[in-house]
Amino acid sequence: MRSRAKRLSIFNHKGGVGKTTLTMNVAAALAQSGKHVLLVDSDPQCNLTSYLIADDVVDDLLDNADTEAGRTVWSALKPISEALGGFRTILPIETGIQNLFLIPGDIRVSEFETDLTGFWAECLQRKMRGFRGTTALSELVNEVSKDMAADYVFYDSGPNIGPLNRAILLDCDHFIVPVACDLFSLRALKTLGRTLVDWIQAWSTISDLAPAGTYLLPGRPAFLGYVPEGFKVYGGTVAREHSRFLSRIDKEVHSQIVTLLNEVDPALAPGRLRDLKLGEVKHFGGLVPASQSSGLPLYEVSAGSPSQRSEARRSLSALARRIDGKISASSE
Repeated sequence: MRSRAKRLSIFNHKGGVGKTTLTMNVAAALAQSGKHVLLVDSDPQCNLTSYLIADDVVDDLLDNADTEAGRTVWSALKPISEALGGFRTILPIETGIQNLFLIPGDIRVSEFETDLTGFWAECLQRKMRGFRGTTALSELVNEVSKDMAADYVFYDSGPNIGPLNRAILLDCDHFIVPVACDLFSLRALKTLGRTLVDWIQAWSTISDLAPAGTYLLPGRPAFLGYVPEGFKVYGGTVAREHSRFLSRIDKEVHSQIVTLLNEVDPALAPGRLRDLKLGEVKHFGGLVPASQSSGLPLYEVSAGSPSQRSEARRSLSALARRIDGKISASSE
């Protein structure tokens, strides 16, 4: 029997760290290497969907989300939210990138997020409705990823630590933290680490309360590493205002995430400091807006110089290989 596709979230509850751009480009690099990749746009702002699909198509998807022909994540979860039954199966959307598929986002996912607060409370009361609601997105992704024989699933989520992101992180096998080179990103790491530990421990308690045979989220997201993003380079040297933060990120990630996860379970965090950084993605200037408007990876747009595009390809391909290698090693 085929094993479940590996699930990841490139997650940081701080906005403005390039999370969606990194998610799309890493997923595209993996897809272009031959992996089958499913993207799940679970952010009510639908940034990833707008990234990959033309505006008129997005409008049609949102207009039809409540119909039998609906294909957004809300179309699938609406019956759960409205207490009409289980989730509805949908087909993923083909993107313009080979082997890369998408479950489109929907602004009305915010309604489902509101429901998740109640579902979580019902789990603590051992009510099956609570467990079904909390795990609905996971079971939907189980079905879609199995049908398309996905190797990887990437969740793209909003910049917050709300109940939807809690359900998503607890469904992930691994998470990656993008970190911008600024003081606010460093401060956010402290909240991120503590929140993840709280979620993991709370779900462990809830899992012990679950009636026999209940489908449960894995609840053990392992920290795969971090990616510094958006730093500027001049003449081959990192800009002074960014270099001082680059030197601090490793220490902060270790103290605010790795140390806390190790107290829960050493298997949830890398054992060596040198394993923490997965790669670096510098500021690529005009490649980013060109990528977002064209739905293509940074290295395939017509903007920028050939050297910029080549550097983006090398950086992102190396990052994708590193992620694939570490996950493959952890599965052995």
